[in-house]
Amino acid sequence: MGTRKPKLVGSHEIRVRLGWLSRQRVYQITNRADFPRPVAELGQGKIWLAAEVEAWCAQREASGVRQKKRT
Repeated sequence: MGTRKPKLVGSHEIRVRLGWLSRQRVYQITNRADFPRPVAELGQGKIWLAAEVEAWCAQREASGVRQKKRT
């Protein structure tokens, strides 16, 4: 009977998922035209549906596009 709430992620979770990129790089990526649109803009930043972000990451990984890791 309960309603499932969608899982949401912020830029920090996206940063972790993409391999600890810089905050500036995550900002660039999340502003790309092919990145999912945020579902809300809060005082502390934008939030996205986790499923959409995961699908975007999976599509990029499947196509062989990889982020450079910072060393």
